[in-house]
Amino acid sequence: MTGHSTEAPLVLTVAQAKPLLGDMGINQIYAAITRGDIPSVKIGRRILIPRQRLLEMINGGGTDATK
Repeated sequence: MTGHSTEAPLVLTVAQAKPLLGDMGINQIYAAITRGDIPSVKIGRRILIPRQRLLEMINGGGTDATK
């Protein structure tokens, strides 16, 4: 195992997820996480977003009450 990986990370910080979420502001992202609209895990004080679940949500694979 090398110290450098070319694979995408399994989890993203809010700042790393922001470009994937378009024009959402950081405060809007945190509010969506609090509401449960964006999947997340909290480890200590860090909020991390599972990359695969976020991509599934963006691509229409997430839960949506209007469907």
